[in-house]
Amino acid sequence: MVVKEGLRAWKRTFWRLILLALGLLYLLLYGIPIVRHLEVLIPMGVCSSATMLLLRDNFTGVLLPWARPEVLTCTSWGAPIIWDGTFNPDMAQQEAGEQNLTIGLTVFAVGRYLEKYLARFLETAEQHFMVGQRVVYYVFTDRPAAVPRVSLGAGRRLHVERVERARRWQEVSMGRMRTLHEALGGRLGREAHFVLCMDVDQHFSSSFGPEALAESVAQLHAWHYHWPRRLLPFERNARSAAALAPGDGDFYYHAAVFGGSVAALRELTAHCARGMQRDRARGLEARWHDESHLNKFFWLHKPAKVLSPEYCWSPDIGPRAEIHRPRLLWAPKEYTLLRD
Repeated sequence: MVVKEGLRAWKRTFWRLILLALGLLYLLLYGIPIVRHLEVLIPMGVCSSATMLLLRDNFTGVLLPWARPEVLTCTSWGAPIIWDGTFNPDMAQQEAGEQNLTIGLTVFAVGRYLEKYLARFLETAEQHFMVGQRVVYYVFTDRPAAVPRVSLGAGRRLHVERVERARRWQEVSMGRMRTLHEALGGRLGREAHFVLCMDVDQHFSSSFGPEALAESVAQLHAWHYHWPRRLLPFERNARSAAALAPGDGDFYYHAAVFGGSVAALRELTAHCARGMQRDRARGLEARWHDESHLNKFFWLHKPAKVLSPEYCWSPDIGPRAEIHRPRLLWAPKEYTLLRD
């Protein structure tokens, strides 16, 4: 009898601990902001001295990864993670100027997103995006006539492409990979040497320069960069083309910012478009739509450069000591107002 009572008490304690752990995890991921700030205690990892000595790229020369010892400044495959202070911005500008580049920036502004966000996105881009470089903006919209007139600097142009408005916002998100692939095979691919693809519901707040360019560029998701791999929101449905097996994945990348050379982006967008088409044929939809497929691509084809969360930061997270200079800020999410 005593043994049975002891066993029951142990079971009650065990399940209480399990429920407490699940409750704390929920609060960490979705609940009280002050609880979520505890994730900064999760270490990001450390670069080896040998790797740090070899870090360099075509736009910044020798990098300075040791300048930010509190954060991870390289990947396991030797790509740099760009944080404020790890590069010389003047050298980046000089390198890009000597290469005589034209840089493309694409953005989709469909439905109510056009009037809500596009003007501020373009106006702040003129203030902070690739200042001093040749830039061509590509705006994809269902209402070309409604695109706001923005005063552009010398060597900077805006081109508007009409797209059909989809019935569901998810279709807009997933359809952009196919649209981008076609554009990169046409005029955009002929005009630009490197292209960055961004969401419209954000705005620039500080210099976003040539240090962000590379053959392929991924962005660390601001809400997930401290999380352990097993908690990252990869697609886990094995039937989906976007699926990653448990233990797979390096980082969780944000689809709000990605880029690279025209050739590399053609490969990325083709991969994502094929994957979504295959899922659709099976009656599937990945958990995070095109972002899930983008994460699968970057698992299979490692990015040459990774941008820190400073390059796409959410003010809802609040201030963090490691975020020195946010370059691009999320706008408040108003999904009920903007999504049909």
